[in-house]
Amino acid sequence: MSDSAAPRPYRSYVYAYPHKTAYRPLPDPAPSLAALWRDEPKDALSLYAHIPFCEVRCGFCNLFTRIGAPDELTTRYLDALDRQAAAVREALGDRAPVRFATAAFGGGTPTFLTAGELERLCDIAEKRMGVDLRAVPLSVETSPATATADRLALLAERGATRLSIGVQSFVEAEARAAVRPQRRADVESALGRIRDTGVPVLNIDLIYGIDGQTEESWRSSLDAALAWRPEELYLYPLYVRPLTGLSRISPSADREWDEQRLRLYRYGRDHLRAHGYEQVSMRMFRRTDAAPLGPDDYACQTDGMIGLGCGARSYTSALHYSFDYAVDMREIRTIIDAYTETADFSRAEVGRWVDAGEARRRHLLQSLLQAEGMPVAGYEERFGASPFADFPAELARFEALGWLDEEAPAGLLRLSAEGLAHSDGLGPELFSPSVRAAMAAYEPK
Repeated sequence: MSDSAAPRPYRSYVYAYPHKTAYRPLPDPAPSLAALWRDEPKDALSLYAHIPFCEVRCGFCNLFTRIGAPDELTTRYLDALDRQAAAVREALGDRAPVRFATAAFGGGTPTFLTAGELERLCDIAEKRMGVDLRAVPLSVETSPATATADRLALLAERGATRLSIGVQSFVEAEARAAVRPQRRADVESALGRIRDTGVPVLNIDLIYGIDGQTEESWRSSLDAALAWRPEELYLYPLYVRPLTGLSRISPSADREWDEQRLRLYRYGRDHLRAHGYEQVSMRMFRRTDAAPLGPDDYACQTDGMIGLGCGARSYTSALHYSFDYAVDMREIRTIIDAYTETADFSRAEVGRWVDAGEARRRHLLQSLLQAEGMPVAGYEERFGASPFADFPAELARFEALGWLDEEAPAGLLRLSAEGLAHSDGLGPELFSPSVRAAMAAYEPK
C-alpha cells in the first residue's frame, strides 16, 4: 500500500470479484462448458437469468440493458435463452445430482416482459434447467411502471419469494435529477400491488447523493419506504459512471460530494436501525423480524452460479465467464442481437481464470464486506493459511485506518462501523495487481 492516506470512500461499487471489466475473450479453442463443470459441485447451484430490457434508462445506470424491444426482440431473446439453457443443462451432465438452491431474475427489468413471457421464462428455468421454483428462494426485480397486477400475480403463482423494486427516491424532483422521471403516486400504487401478491419479501432500493438531496428530503424517502414495512431495504450511493446519462451532464466526483454521500449514508443507516432494521452490508438492511427468503448480493456471487442471458455471469471455482460487456446503447444493442442469433452455447467465450491467489482475495473481500464479518478459522480451513499471513499489508492498513472492529469476538475478522461505511473504498484495496491492470486497460464501450 503506497498511499498512507485513506482511500476515497466511493471508488467502486464492489459486489463481484474479479470485476467484469477484467474479463477478456478466452483463447481459441474456447473451453467447453462440459469440461468446466465436470468436477464442480452441483448439489447447491444458483440460477440467475438476465433480462436486458427497460422502459427507460436511468441517468445513473450502467447496467447491461436497452430501452424497448422492437420487432419481437423479446421473443427472439427468450428463444436464445431457451437454447442456452438446454446447452448448459447438457453440459452439467448427470454423473452427479444437479440441484439448485436459489434462483433470481434480474436485468434490466425482468417485468418488462409480459405475463406470458414471464411464464415462459419460468418454464425455461424449470423444464430446461430443472429448478423447482416453488421450492427454492426466487428473487425478481421490478420497476414502478412494469409492476402490473397480471405480471406480479404470475410471479407469485410460480413461486417468487422476493420482489425488489427500484424506487431510488420518493421525491419527484430528485427522481428527475437522477434522470428517472416517475410520479410518486405511481410508485405507491406499484408498492400496493406488490403487497397484494402476498410475496413474503419486499425489497425497496433507494439512492443517496442525488443533486439537491438534503437530509430532510432523504428522510422523507426513507420514511415513505418504511411506511410499507419492507422486509429489506438497499441504500445505494449514487455513482456517475462513463457513458451513462448523468456522465454527460454532471461533473466527476469530488471531496464535497464524497462528504455529502457519507453524511447521508450515516443518516440512513442510523434511521433504519432505529426503526427495527439490522445492517447486513454497507447497502443491505433487513427488518429484524423478517426471514431471508431470497439470494442477497453476497449469496448471488458465490461459486456454482449459472448465468443465463447475455448480461449474466457464471462462476465455477476456476473460471468466471459471461458474454461481451458494454454500456453504450449502440454497443448493447449489437451484443443483444448477436446473442439472439447464437446457435451454439456450448463454450465459454469471455471470462477470467481464478487462480488460488485470486480465490483467497475473493473470499476475503466478499466475507469482510458483510456486517457479520469472517471467521478466521473458516478461512484457514479452506486455504491452509491465516488471512493475516496472506494479506498482512492490507489488513494492517485497514486496522490503522480504524476500519477493523477491535471489539469483535476472538477469531472473527469484522469491519467497524466506519469500515462498513468505507466498503467502496476498502474493497478495491484488495484487488490484485493483475486485476487492477486489466480493469485499467479496459476501454468502456
